[in-house]
Amino acid sequence: MKPVRTAVFPVGGLGSRFLPATKAMPKEMLPIVDKPLIQYAVEEARAAGIEEVIFVTGRGKTAIEDHFDYAAELEQTLAARAKQDQLAELRGIPGKPGAIAYTRQQEPLGLGHAVWCARQLVRNEPFAVLLADDLIQADTPCLKQMIEAYNEVGGNIVAVTEVPAEHTNRYGVIDPGATHGRLTEVRGLVEKPAPEKAPSRLAVIGRYILQPVVMDVLGSQQAGAGGEIQLTDALARVIGVHPFHGYHFEGKRFDCGDKAGHVMANIAFALERPDIGPAVRTFLHDLSATA
Repeated sequence: MKPVRTAVFPVGGLGSRFLPATKAMPKEMLPIVDKPLIQYAVEEARAAGIEEVIFVTGRGKTAIEDHFDYAAELEQTLAARAKQDQLAELRGIPGKPGAIAYTRQQEPLGLGHAVWCARQLVRNEPFAVLLADDLIQADTPCLKQMIEAYNEVGGNIVAVTEVPAEHTNRYGVIDPGATHGRLTEVRGLVEKPAPEKAPSRLAVIGRYILQPVVMDVLGSQQAGAGGEIQLTDALARVIGVHPFHGYHFEGKRFDCGDKAGHVMANIAFALERPDIGPAVRTFLHDLSATA
C-alpha cells in the first residue's frame, strides 16, 4: 500500500457567489480572520504529512501563486522592524522549494475535470484532494484523521457528514454499508440526488483520498449532473476495485462557499484566538442582549 504524499487543490472556480468581492480576488483567498482559506487547506495537508502540493488553477488566480511565494521586500521590512513572529509566519507559507506545482484547467468543466488536469503531476500514486471551501475546525486535522484510517484499510476514502434530507441535492451522497468505528463502507454514490431518491443523508464533503485508477476513469470525460465531469460519478465507477469507505471525521465543518457559512467560520475561528476572542465574545454577548 503506497503512502499518500501528494494533494490536489482545485482552485479554478469563478467564485460567483461572492461577487463583487471575487471580481479581482480568488475566492480561495477570502480570509478567515487573517488567513486565506487556501492557506488553511494547505496547512491541513502538510500537517497530515503531504509532501507535494498541486494547485489546479484558472484565469485570475495569480494571487494564489503570489501568496505561496517569498515576498522579499515585505520580509526585509519586517526584519528591519524586528517583527520576528510575523516574519517567521510568512517564511513558512511557501514550504520547501519545489514542493508546490501549478497546472491550468482551461475550461470550467467540473470538479472531476479539475482533478483529472493534475494527472501528469500525480503520476501513478494515491493522492488526496482538498476543497478549500470546506473549512474544518478540529483538534486533529481532518486529512490527518483520514490518512491514519487509510493506513489501516487502504483504498479510496471520502469524508462524510450527515446533512438534512432537504439538502441532499447539494452533495454527492453515499449508499452506506456496514459501519466500523468512524468508517462506513460505500456501496454506491449518487451526485446531487433529490431528497426522495437519496440513498442516505451521508454527504461527501471536500476531503478525498483516492487511488490512481480514478484518474483513468476521469479520462473518459463523461459528463454527469449539470453537464459537468463529476468526481462523484468517477468514484461510483470504481466501487469494488479497491476498498471504499466514508470517513466520519471529528470536527466542525464550515461551508465557506456559502456567505452565511463564511461569516460563521470567521466568528468560530475568531473566538478561538486569545488575542481577539474575548473582544468578539463580548461583542456577540452585547449583540444578543439587544436583539
